[in-house]
Amino acid sequence: MQSYKLVIVEDHVLLSQAIEGLVNSFAQFEVCYLCKNGKELITRFKDPKNIPDIVLMDINMPIMNGIETTKILKDQYPNVRVLALSVEEDEETILKMLRAGAKGYLLKDTEKSILENALIEVMETGFYHTKNVTNLLLGSLTKKNNPSDLLKPRELEFIQHACTEKTYREIASDMCLSPKTIEGYRDVIFDKLHLRNRTGLVIYAIKHKIFTP
Repeated sequence: MQSYKLVIVEDHVLLSQAIEGLVNSFAQFEVCYLCKNGKELITRFKDPKNIPDIVLMDINMPIMNGIETTKILKDQYPNVRVLALSVEEDEETILKMLRAGAKGYLLKDTEKSILENALIEVMETGFYHTKNVTNLLLGSLTKKNNPSDLLKPRELEFIQHACTEKTYREIASDMCLSPKTIEGYRDVIFDKLHLRNRTGLVIYAIKHKIFTP
């Protein structure tokens, strides 16, 4: 059975020590040392002997938080895997941590067996996501494909005008803009949406319910 070296980054000393005792009871994991914040961890990493297989990372910490630290590990120590362990459960924080490079995200009130399984999954498969986090990630991907996130309000307004029979000069007049500015809107939108002509724009607008004929 393969064993792994682990480091805990947590600013609450008693909690950090409690987690240490818990992790050391897992057959495949051994805690090397504890850190109170990200800066302390990065300093310890300057000695190659202190680089573990996995880091159990808190998020809200003084000096250097978990998101900032995880980004540094992703860039400078890509072989070190990060599993977030936090009380934060809002979607924005979870997504920021995962985008920073964390391979999984757990709440601190998680059960012992789930923590052990998560650590094993991260080391053996490269990631661990609960059902809630998986749904959150899928929702995030859906939002990225939402036209409202790609386009500015005035660009959406232009598209609605462009789906009518109005000329670009008429659209410019209705939007109180110069024809040159309207041409700029058109070119930017075509580039963003990978379109070639106005017909394609109309089809896109109808498909994504920007315009209803």
